[in-house]
Amino acid sequence: MSKVEIYTWQYCPFCIRAKYLLKKKNISFKEHKIDGDDDAREIMTKRANGRSTLPQIFIDNESIGGCDDLYELENENKLDALLN
Repeated sequence: MSKVEIYTWQYCPFCIRAKYLLKKKNISFKEHKIDGDDDAREIMTKRANGRSTLPQIFIDNESIGGCDDLYELENENKLDALLN
């Protein structure tokens, strides 16, 4: 199984929606809660090739983008292939 990480803010609706899909698919993930943590956000932004919006999702250390990108992969039946 692939390693999945997600950077989030607690009350971010897009973060909640992305985590919902991962949980619905029984995908375990490591959550980095970065509410108000500028240092953590800087690390996330570097990892995400300059993207600073939340959430930012990584599969096997590869940035796949945010919530909309995650759902797009799912709708195109590409997410499962990335996870296996």
